[in-house]
Amino acid sequence: MTQTTEAAHVQEPRAGRRRPRIHRAWFVAAVTFVTIIGAAAFRSLPGLLIDPLHDEFQWSRGTISMAVSINLALYGLTAPFAAALMDRFGIRRVVAVALTVIAAGAGLTVFMTAPWQLILCWGLLVGLGSGSMALAFAATVTNRWFTERRGLVTGILTAASASGQLIFLPLLSWIVENHRWRPAAVTVALAALAVVPFVWLLLRDHPADVGLKPYGAKEFVPKPEPVPGAARRAVTVLFKAALPHSRLRSSGGTPIGPFWLLAGTFAICGASTNGLIQTHFVPAAHDHGMPVTAAASLLAVIGVFDVVGTVASGWFTDRFEPRRLLAVYYALRGVSLLFLPMLLAPSVHPPMLFFIVFYGLDWVATVPPTVALCREHYGEDSAIVFGWVLASHQVGAALVAFLGGLARDVFGTYDMIWYASGALCAAAALMALVIRRRPAVQMVPAAV
Repeated sequence: MTQTTEAAHVQEPRAGRRRPRIHRAWFVAAVTFVTIIGAAAFRSLPGLLIDPLHDEFQWSRGTISMAVSINLALYGLTAPFAAALMDRFGIRRVVAVALTVIAAGAGLTVFMTAPWQLILCWGLLVGLGSGSMALAFAATVTNRWFTERRGLVTGILTAASASGQLIFLPLLSWIVENHRWRPAAVTVALAALAVVPFVWLLLRDHPADVGLKPYGAKEFVPKPEPVPGAARRAVTVLFKAALPHSRLRSSGGTPIGPFWLLAGTFAICGASTNGLIQTHFVPAAHDHGMPVTAAASLLAVIGVFDVVGTVASGWFTDRFEPRRLLAVYYALRGVSLLFLPMLLAPSVHPPMLFFIVFYGLDWVATVPPTVALCREHYGEDSAIVFGWVLASHQVGAALVAFLGGLARDVFGTYDMIWYASGALCAAAALMALVIRRRPAVQMVPAAV
């Protein structure tokens, strides 16, 4: 009874409280941004490890890429369960534990001597921890703290990952080139640990915890009760989204439900970004004689323009049709990938810089409209549904991360992977156009 009374007291706004000039939601978004930046350090490292691990241990690139692919797959498959765990235990606890697991996995890699240890530390531990820090975290914060400017905030928080890459990638590449790869792994572990105090002290789970309305809300929103059975709920939401209700089919929707179209397009998104460019761009450029530091710096420049592109995409999503935005983004990405094999050279030249800027603007510009479409179709379950859609993103990334390394072992070049990914992006553009607009309430039982 005492806990219930205290919870009710926390959820009710105090009469006469002075309203802050800047809504606290923006401070929560800022802490989330910094948290994702710190967690992004580990995402900068896998592409830098392929050649050093190959040289030191004589492991094949396919074996190393397998560990990266497991990491990417778990990053996605953990996300929907993490979103449900945040509903059950709160955002702070889940994120703090996730950062600690990331730090443990990255730190333990310095002691490894066999491929299975790489798979355990970098694939399993870092994959599970990073999955809880996935974009579902940003979607949960946005859904709870904002009713207006959701597209913009989603774009800003998505761009945080690119900002982390921008901050850490040149540093990590310099460490790998001058001090070997182990100090770089320790740097990642320390970066993840450094963010934990910010999360625990500054992040809040819900506006009601501090007696506020969500930003832009006209009425106070009580904090919902913790939802038990996080795993069961995540699976239930998946089946609810993946198996279209008869009411949806009778409403004139497409034979393929929106979940499968969103999952398919996002799988291709992951394949053409995390799985392809982030994992294999540096070794591919190095194959053409480009120094590792120069190639890593180009990847960091992608992070610079990704910030601009993702924030702009969030702004566009608040104003334009999300499906058309997705079609444009995927089509442009596919065209750029078809030109990449002709641009790789020992030195950086203007056409390569143009590709880097162009690709950076489009890197994860797909996230805000994808989140908006999940919210449109699945309402309060949208964060968990997006977690499953993100799982498909990472499965696509994992598949291409492995196939890219395998193709390099077999054919001695990455060219086939670039062309295949460009064709997949064209397919994703067509899939995005098939998704039809539907009322968000269709997944909710009919009301009187």
